Amino acid sequence: MFNSTIEKLKAFKRGYSVNRKHKMIGWFFVIPGALLIFSFYFYPIIRAFLLSMQGGVGNNLRFAGAANYQRLFADTLFKKSLFNVFVYLILQVPIMLTLALILAGILNDKTLKFRSFFRTAIFVPCATSLVSYAIIFRSMFALDGFVNTVLMNLNLMAEPINWLGGPWTARLLIVIGLTWRWTGYNMIFYLAGLQNIDPAIYEAAKIDGASAFDRLTKITIPMLKPIILLTTIMSTNGTLQIFDETKNLTNGGPANSTLSVSQYIYRLSFEYVPRFGYAAAVAFVVFIIVAILSFFQMKVGDER
Repeated sequence: MFNSTIEKLKAFKRGYSVNRKHKMIGWFFVIPGALLIFSFYFYPIIRAFLLSMQGGVGNNLRFAGAANYQRLFADTLFKKSLFNVFVYLILQVPIMLTLALILAGILNDKTLKFRSFFRTAIFVPCATSLVSYAIIFRSMFALDGFVNTVLMNLNLMAEPINWLGGPWTARLLIVIGLTWRWTGYNMIFYLAGLQNIDPAIYEAAKIDGASAFDRLTKITIPMLKPIILLTTIMSTNGTLQIFDETKNLTNGGPANSTLSVSQYIYRLSFEYVPRFGYAAAVAFVVFIIVAILSFFQMKVGDER
């Protein structure tokens, strides 16, 4: 019985070519990962879309069609939260990525002393506890905080700025916090890309009389284009879905002037009267916006 089973398995193996066996082995490794991606990524997206088509309060949900999406056009708070995240996107992402690229170029210099220390110091903020840094930032930017004290001692202003009390100063505080936290994270990507560029290319450019600006625009940026595209897409997606900074630094204030879309979804689900269907509709709209922006960035940035 056992021997006959082994003979059948051997005959089964002989019936497959080498290429077909390789494909079967490949599928053996791909299928578990594909199932996990579908279970934890695509299935929740489908469930969120179905939930967005339902109305009602709490668990008393009923089919409502496109009513939740129609409500979005009249929801001033949703429009305000969407405006806020686009302000963060336009102001923060270009500044952060430019700083990250400049810092990566400086720290890639082999003649620079204490390079490891500076790399670690700049990267540490993204690993810092969000609550801790939010408390420190709120203290630094208080009316009698460190920032106002320094600005007044330098005679740059006559009276302290109410950073947390003004709409645009509070938004600026969010931008500063995001830039401080994530610049080092993106710098690591650029630093890794710079280390893969052959130094002989820069040496040849110097011999030909290329300036530092020419080397940056003609060599560094073109060769880092795939990494710049990657960091731009990740930063765009992260900024549009920002929650932690607005929740911990300003709690959406003053008067919802720093409220993000993700925080608004949280409020709809857990702070206001629970309207899970409408919250899912808001979330699905954010998903569509992120997908569209990522598509355009890929089209603009990838010549293939």
